[in-house]
Amino acid sequence: MFGAAGARASTTRKEWPISAPTTMDEAISLEIIEQRIDYRFQTGALLAQSLIHASVASSRVASNERLEFLGDAILGAVVCEHLYRRFPEELEGELTKIKSNAVSRRVCAEIAIDLGLADAVQLGKGMGDRSQLPQSLLAALFESVVGAIYLDGGMDPARDFILRCVCARIEDSARLGHQQNFKSVLQQSLQRKDLGTPTYVILDEQGPDHAKSFEICVELGGRRFKGCWGMSKKTAEQLAALEALVELGFAERADGGEVRLVPTA
Repeated sequence: MFGAAGARASTTRKEWPISAPTTMDEAISLEIIEQRIDYRFQTGALLAQSLIHASVASSRVASNERLEFLGDAILGAVVCEHLYRRFPEELEGELTKIKSNAVSRRVCAEIAIDLGLADAVQLGKGMGDRSQLPQSLLAALFESVVGAIYLDGGMDPARDFILRCVCARIEDSARLGHQQNFKSVLQQSLQRKDLGTPTYVILDEQGPDHAKSFEICVELGGRRFKGCWGMSKKTAEQLAALEALVELGFAERADGGEVRLVPTA
């Protein structure tokens, strides 16, 4: 059931400190999360704490915030080492671009969704539906689990887990060239063509303060491009920049949904 990382863990461990969520709808068991992340914990309390949001914790220290802090550092170190070895001919600037995408809040949130971590997170009643969590909260779940695995088993299983989650995304970023940073690509493309500087206009916003969505468009020389919705201003701006890139002919969407940059002189 468990992969190589999980196999290194002891078969004896402390019992789960929490058997069921205290708020919202029923959460899945932590054993199911172990299966999804392919790692079996020796100390179940670490996994449990990685899935406790500050809104329901008895104190901030009891929440997953400290594990998120640690996991963020471990994630960055592992990805940097991997990039250094994987792309021996790339300069620091290009490695930084790929790394920024691979450990971005957006990517971490996508990984948390893929692993179904939100199905087990414990949240306060005011946080709403666990199926519509903010990107920042989802990203924190992934980083917290990274921190928990590191404390439980050390660097090797943490590295194995991280690389299973990000390697394919790193390869896509290196191949496609834009690292999902469409704002930067748009800025550079416009500068090369001397077309001016884009501005980002908020068209609408909806939702409660803790989970607000924004509709934003790019404005350039009096022209407004298609507006896009995002769970944060940053996400909406990136999507709006992509729309402008496509409309201006600087990028194109492939049939499979991939975004490719169009070579320009």
